[in-house]
Amino acid sequence: MSSCGHAGQKGNQLCISAVPIFNHLKQEEMEEIVKTTRMEKFSRGEIIYEAGDASDYMYIIHRGRVKIYHLAESGKEQLIRMMEPGDFMGELSLFSKSTFDHYAETMENTEICIIRQQDLQAFLLKWPSISLKLLDEFSKRLLNVERLVSSLTSEDVEKRTASYLVELADKENTLQFTLPLSKKDLASYLGTTPESISRKLADFEEQGLLVQSGQKGIEILDLDGLRGI
Repeated sequence: MSSCGHAGQKGNQLCISAVPIFNHLKQEEMEEIVKTTRMEKFSRGEIIYEAGDASDYMYIIHRGRVKIYHLAESGKEQLIRMMEPGDFMGELSLFSKSTFDHYAETMENTEICIIRQQDLQAFLLKWPSISLKLLDEFSKRLLNVERLVSSLTSEDVEKRTASYLVELADKENTLQFTLPLSKKDLASYLGTTPESISRKLADFEEQGLLVQSGQKGIEILDLDGLRGI
């Protein structure tokens, strides 16, 4: 992990302006936030924080990707979500002194803007509109968690895999994309095994629903067919 120092000021500005909870602010207000922000670089596979660490900061993804996961006593990962540029984590630091119950690990070389708890709390008091944006983001995350829990408890692997592909196509607004997760991480997220994921993708291909290319390339041929599974 390395700090970007003074050269990162422009990057900090871009980082802050990309975050939904800040991008509604005026330019001079965002610049005030930038002054309290530092940017750090992380290598692929580096732990940003782990369960038990104090949540004293908010972390904003500027470049790269980060996976958030729980770790069972057996050592098995349960992927909760994947964070991309513009996403943030550590938001509980806004409200109280607490510790993380999960892990944050980079999936590739990543740049992250970091803001201290005391600075965040001061901004909330100064610009209450940030609080409303936070509540909106929390609502979206809660809905996503509820959907994931419902999927894991009520749907089989075939349905979960098909639904994930449909959601990804809708999000990317294209029928041809690269899976953002490895088979291992995707299996963790969907509560199954890499072998099951590979089998289901092969089944979908045999049914004419999609075509695979390489390890992660997907082209959906029948989106309605996948929706109907």
